[in-house]
Amino acid sequence: MLLWLQLLVLAPVGVQTDWLSISIPNDVYEGDQVVIRCSGETNDRIERLMYYKDDSQISTHHNAASYTISNARPSDSGSYFCKADRKLFFIIDVTEKTRTSWLTVQELFPAPGLTATPTRPTEGSSVTLSCNTRLPAARSSTQLRYSFIRDGHTLKSDWSSSKVEISVIRKEDSGYYWCEAMTASHSVSKQSHQTYIEVQRVPVSQVSMETHPPGGQAVEGEMLVLVCFVAEGTGVITFSWHREDTKDSLGRKTQRSQRAELEIPVVRGSHGGGFYCTADNSYGPIQSQVVNITVRVPVSHPILTFRAPGTLAFIGDVVELHCEDRRASPPILYWFYHENVILGNTSAPFGGGASFNFSLTSKHSGNYSCKADNGLGAQHSELVILSVTDTPPKVRLMNGPHRCEGRVEVEQEGRWGTVCDDGWDMKDVTVVCRELGCGAGKHTPAGMLYLPLAEKAQPVLIQVALCNGTEEALAECEQIEVFDCGHDEDAGAVCEGS
Repeated sequence: MLLWLQLLVLAPVGVQTDWLSISIPNDVYEGDQVVIRCSGETNDRIERLMYYKDDSQISTHHNAASYTISNARPSDSGSYFCKADRKLFFIIDVTEKTRTSWLTVQELFPAPGLTATPTRPTEGSSVTLSCNTRLPAARSSTQLRYSFIRDGHTLKSDWSSSKVEISVIRKEDSGYYWCEAMTASHSVSKQSHQTYIEVQRVPVSQVSMETHPPGGQAVEGEMLVLVCFVAEGTGVITFSWHREDTKDSLGRKTQRSQRAELEIPVVRGSHGGGFYCTADNSYGPIQSQVVNITVRVPVSHPILTFRAPGTLAFIGDVVELHCEDRRASPPILYWFYHENVILGNTSAPFGGGASFNFSLTSKHSGNYSCKADNGLGAQHSELVILSVTDTPPKVRLMNGPHRCEGRVEVEQEGRWGTVCDDGWDMKDVTVVCRELGCGAGKHTPAGMLYLPLAEKAQPVLIQVALCNGTEEALAECEQIEVFDCGHDEDAGAVCEGS
């Protein structure tokens, strides 16, 4: 019993001996897993094991267990040691203590710095953001990931490159930017300071307007496009188109572009005049020069007419073909056709119509047409039929207001003379009007109404014409030769035609 008491008194308590040792790894970096091991000469004798950092107990175990720091931080640096309670004899416990060992957790990489290239970007240009940090040589193979943030909104997350490009930066992209660098496991993550990037907007300048078709030459009925564009200017631009005379707005467009188009789907004559456009990207509208629009009217429906000495066309007559499109813009070139064969062409440099004259032959009967072209597309007239008669009529109406009214004269053996009004009635007038191609007969006036009277030397060739009204010519009617008629009794006729 005395011996046991002596041993108990002599047993050391909490003294440093070589029986208990501590193992701490070297070259530790933040984010590493650190295992600190304390072990005795015979671990099965350990009843309680305690770990200390900077003289403060941090862990207690009831066996020879290690202490693990799963994600080391610089704050884990410090002095470490262990204490162990072990059984010396069956009833005697002693406390062993290790030497103190130092743990240094090194920085894996410094907090990154964010840079922008260029530092004062212009709107519409590209900007490269760089998240700059460095790894120690011993950990140069560590893979870092990067995130880029603007005003709390993530632009790029978990990016493998330390650089990111904003291909087109806008004015509204101005703001506070920062980045984060982290290990692939996110065990270490560090953020840069915030950097304010202000995007410079370029004011609108050199505004101009052009047209399609070019040169301000619009065509009635077709589309006209007014194109407004700027030589310089960034961001959202508001384009507006106006008439010079009224300043009225024709339309406006707001878009992120240096060019905008306004379509006038169907051009009218009223669209002629001066036009201009303005452009504004918040610095005030800039106006283009005035562009004058000329509306050209294409040929639409040319009309062909005949102009002959009489209603009937006879061999030897000079006939005028007249083609006209009254609305088409000059200059106009007219082509004349007989049975699709070109007779000739005439130009109307100031607009209006044009004519083509020729003498009739027996071959000139048939279909006639004309074509008008002012460079905006040719158009053909409708067909007009001309019948050429071999011999002219042997009757005429003289001194009336037109060829279908006047004193009746007939031709016999090359001489022209008058007709006596004895028995002259509407049947006779109907035949005369038919022969002249002047339509139906209307009246039987006295020939002396159409001054001057026939000359005394001019004979009266028919005393009485006994027509039944169905004859084609006055010469077909039964006649009584003259015996007592003078020019004061000359017959007249009025027909429907003129």
